[in-house]
Amino acid sequence: MPSTETILSLRDVCAWYGDSQALHGVSLDVHKGEVVSLIGRNGAGKTTCLKAIMGLMARRSGTIVFNGTHIEKLEPEKIAWMGIAYCPEERGIYSSLTVHENLMLPPVVADGGFSAEAVYEMFPNLHERKNNQGTKLSGGEQQMLAIGRILRTGARVLLLDEPTEGLAPVIVQKIGQIIQLLKDRGYTILLVEQNFHFVSNLADRNYIIENGLIVDLFNREELGRNIPKVEAYLGI
Repeated sequence: MPSTETILSLRDVCAWYGDSQALHGVSLDVHKGEVVSLIGRNGAGKTTCLKAIMGLMARRSGTIVFNGTHIEKLEPEKIAWMGIAYCPEERGIYSSLTVHENLMLPPVVADGGFSAEAVYEMFPNLHERKNNQGTKLSGGEQQMLAIGRILRTGARVLLLDEPTEGLAPVIVQKIGQIIQLLKDRGYTILLVEQNFHFVSNLADRNYIIENGLIVDLFNREELGRNIPKVEAYLGI
């Protein structure tokens, strides 16, 4: 079960792309062992939140605390070495590397990560194609590789950006099973999604973001009772 210990906390976080402000004071908490979703329309600020946490925004303000340490002024590589792993929406698979080389690319930052063999056991398709060029995989296989790659690092807090975007329903189901498995193993996951039906049975709590600001929060039970309200937020 998730604890009540806050492992990641954002307070009044603002961020800019050049002169354009994308976040307008985001505050949220993620407890150890939770799956927390960040739901919103395109352009609402979901990805920007993850980039702000990882130090990938050149201009940001507010406070970001991870495991009791302020990280809002740290460089991305230092944040990664603290045990936060980011899986971007575009997946970041290198075309010049094989599947196995992509998998082995990031350094191990902590003990207890998945071995390459464990990743291949979880994703048998990757093992079958381990010597193929990384970008020759299907979209679903590339997503599996992107997730498997961060599991190898030993990071225990995972930031997943739209992991089901554009994938076939059977692959979406597989990704959901993997997220549940990771939660059962004690991982903490902040999950960005537009598909709130996907997160409804996975996330312990669900933040709604609109125009760069958190506008609502539902726990798992509340989300199911407030589907029309969530759909209105998402413009469905």
